[in-house]
Amino acid sequence: MTSDTTSRPPNGFLSALSADDFELIQPHLRTVDLVQGCVLVEVGERLKRVYLPHRGLISLVVKLAKGEHVQIAMIGRDSIYGAFSTLGDAAAINSAVVLLPGVASTVELDRFRDAADRSASLRTQLARHGLAAYAQIQQTAACNAAHTVESRVARCLLQTNDLAGGNELVLTQESLAQMIGARRNSVSLVANTLQQAKFIHYSRGHIEITDIEGLGKTSCECYATVKAHYERLLRLRCV
Repeated sequence: MTSDTTSRPPNGFLSALSADDFELIQPHLRTVDLVQGCVLVEVGERLKRVYLPHRGLISLVVKLAKGEHVQIAMIGRDSIYGAFSTLGDAAAINSAVVLLPGVASTVELDRFRDAADRSASLRTQLARHGLAAYAQIQQTAACNAAHTVESRVARCLLQTNDLAGGNELVLTQESLAQMIGARRNSVSLVANTLQQAKFIHYSRGHIEITDIEGLGKTSCECYATVKAHYERLLRLRCV
């Protein structure tokens, strides 16, 4: 049976499902607003719902003992938050916070598990999306440890642009510092440098990417590496 994507919510995971797999979860889909700053789950809590963004971004965050918050991955319109929880342990190993506001489809975790139990192809899709997020986590850890703040900011802005689907991003310097594990004053200096180079325009918590190519040359190889993993595992492109 061919997949009919015309009436589906605008999410890459849902669009890639076969018609039969989509029918397993379609009756349970609900639409919710993603409110910026809303905590979807805290570390150690049981995840109750999976989220499939149409627009907006979910940030996966690790909280350290001294109070620091470091982002390890982002889930956007091409994927699903809760893939591995659907296949295994429902206890969250990190916090999930709405980074950019938007809209998402959501399904109760138990309902999604029931559907996955009935379909090997749906389990395969969940595993691929879980591995894509894991690849992002690995590359982010290496990037934050080895690369300059400037290249990390550029990488993060490019990833955010791809996953959110727009060049205008509602991000404070504090949020951006958390995203790359750096100090706010360092991010402020880099943002000024990128603005002077006319790669971005920054004003009052709004960042507009004005030169994708220039930002790409500033970024480290981690942006292209993660994108290649996503395209291989998900067979999707952010457009």
